[in-house]
Amino acid sequence: MPAYKVSMKALSEVPNEAWRSIRAVGFDIDDTVTTDGRVTAEAYSALWALKASGLRVLAVTGRPAGWCDMIARTWPVDGVLGENGALFFRRTDRLVSRHDLGVPPAPGQLEALAERLLQKFPELKVASDQFCRRFDLAIDFAEEVGPFPIRRAEALAQAFAEEGAKAKVSSIHVNGWFGDWDKASGLQQVLRAHFDLDTHQLAYVGDSPNDGPLFAIAALSVGVANIRDFSELPEAPAYITAHERGAGFSEFAAVLLHEQGLP
Repeated sequence: MPAYKVSMKALSEVPNEAWRSIRAVGFDIDDTVTTDGRVTAEAYSALWALKASGLRVLAVTGRPAGWCDMIARTWPVDGVLGENGALFFRRTDRLVSRHDLGVPPAPGQLEALAERLLQKFPELKVASDQFCRRFDLAIDFAEEVGPFPIRRAEALAQAFAEEGAKAKVSSIHVNGWFGDWDKASGLQQVLRAHFDLDTHQLAYVGDSPNDGPLFAIAALSVGVANIRDFSELPEAPAYITAHERGAGFSEFAAVLLHEQGLP
C-alpha cells in the first residue's frame, strides 16, 4: 500500500475563508467522536451544537446497518452513512429512510471469506457487530481482542485484496467487501441527492486510514490527534486537532462554530 509520513497543520492555520465555506460536517465515529468506546458528554454536546447551528451533520462510519439505524434515530444528525459507504439512513423529522448504495454479497460469501481469513489470522475474530451487517465483513483487531499492531491489520487488508475484496483499516477493525464503493463515493452521492451540496462545502473529521478517501476530497479535512497512531497513511488530512478522540472532535466543532459566527 503506498504511504507517506503524516504531516498536518494545526487548526489555527486554517484560513478564515475555509471555515466560512463549510455547510456540512461529516465525521467518523470510533475514536473520532468516541473515547474508549463511549461518547463523552463533551462530544455529544458538540454534535448538538453543530446540529443547532443549521449545518448538515452526517456520521460516516464503518459500523453496520443496525447501528446506523439507531444512530440516525437517536443522535443529533441529518443522517448516517454506514458500512464504509454502502448504505445511508436519512433522518427527516420523525422518519428514518434507508437508501442502499452498494450491492449485497451473495449468500454465504462473507462467511466463507471469514473462515479462510481467520485460518491465516487465528488471533483475530469476526467483529461482534457482524450480525447486523448487510454488505461487508468486519474483522476485529483492536476492539475486543488485542490490540494487535497496525502492521497486522495492514497484512489482513492485503489478504482481503488477494481474495478480490476491497478493504479498509479503521482504528479497531479491518472491513472488507465485494464492490467499488467507499466512504468518499457514498458521501458524494448523499450530499448531492439529499442536500444539494458537494464536497467543496464539506468539513470531514476522522482518525484512521478508512477515512483517507474523504480526507482527499473534503474542502476541509481534519484528523483528531490520535491519527498520529498511524505513522504512515495513504491519504492524510490537511489539519490536526491538539486533542485526541472526542475531545479533539469537540475542539474542531468549537473552532468551526466560532469562525462562522455561530453560537
